[in-house]
Amino acid sequence: MMLKIAYSPLYQLDLPEGHRFPMEKYELLPEQLLYEGTVTSANFFEPKDLDNRWVLNTHDFDYFEKLLNLRLSKSEIRKTGFPLSKALIDRETHIMQGSIEASLFALEYGIAMNIAGGTHHAFTDRGEGFCLLNDIAISANYLLENFLVKKVLVIDLDVHQGNGTAQIFENKDEVFTFSMHGASNYPMHKEKSDLDIGLPDKIQDDQYLDLLQLHLVPLIDQVQPDFIIYQCGVDVLDSDKLGRLGLTIQGCKERDRIVLETAKINQIPIMCCMGGGYSPKISNIIEAHANTYRLAQDIFF
Repeated sequence: MMLKIAYSPLYQLDLPEGHRFPMEKYELLPEQLLYEGTVTSANFFEPKDLDNRWVLNTHDFDYFEKLLNLRLSKSEIRKTGFPLSKALIDRETHIMQGSIEASLFALEYGIAMNIAGGTHHAFTDRGEGFCLLNDIAISANYLLENFLVKKVLVIDLDVHQGNGTAQIFENKDEVFTFSMHGASNYPMHKEKSDLDIGLPDKIQDDQYLDLLQLHLVPLIDQVQPDFIIYQCGVDVLDSDKLGRLGLTIQGCKERDRIVLETAKINQIPIMCCMGGGYSPKISNIIEAHANTYRLAQDIFF
């Protein structure tokens, strides 16, 4: 048994100078985990090519065809936040496959991770907010349609509401969506998750962690999931330029500990996808993300 982590060189992408999406974290995070000895090269796997039928179980055919043929309108491209290119689409499909394969490893080992993913702003028919396809939804639907699980709990603790995930699963009882996010942050129009907890600006560690404990523990009994997908964005940090919340790096680590220990204690397999992180200092982003992997090793292995 070992912690398995999806990673591909395709996760990295050349973006115009000054672009606010920190693409370098996808190279630096694996390097940091290897350097400090949290993992070895054996922990990483490179995703295979994605079978498009699993995308079409979640996303509309017309939208996916436009993506593959690079035919999004200027307005649609602008909403995604990325310049459209074949390299971007290749990156996106590898991320989707990475989360599917990580989910399968989680069923086997209890937990697995995707260095990328957490693309919760992608809807059935459109992308926005640095998300073109929704790996959370694609992975959940893959598990359900292959009869590998019966009930999935999505725990989305990115600072931004998982609006795309909420829309995709609004009429699907087999998936329960829980989003705890900045109430006044993007997206301004919120979709309806099964459980939404809107947080005030500048919320501190203690209040945040108390709220998480208050809602997560009873949620396990209520939902009775046999699989968890955890979107663990680190844009909750007080240093994040898009976040508005007030968590310290230690508070973010304790957030992850609560979720991972809850999964372990209840023997529920969990797949973690990284989500956002936009602190000006890349070292803050890497440290907060690395804590999730350190905890996974300590708690599960």
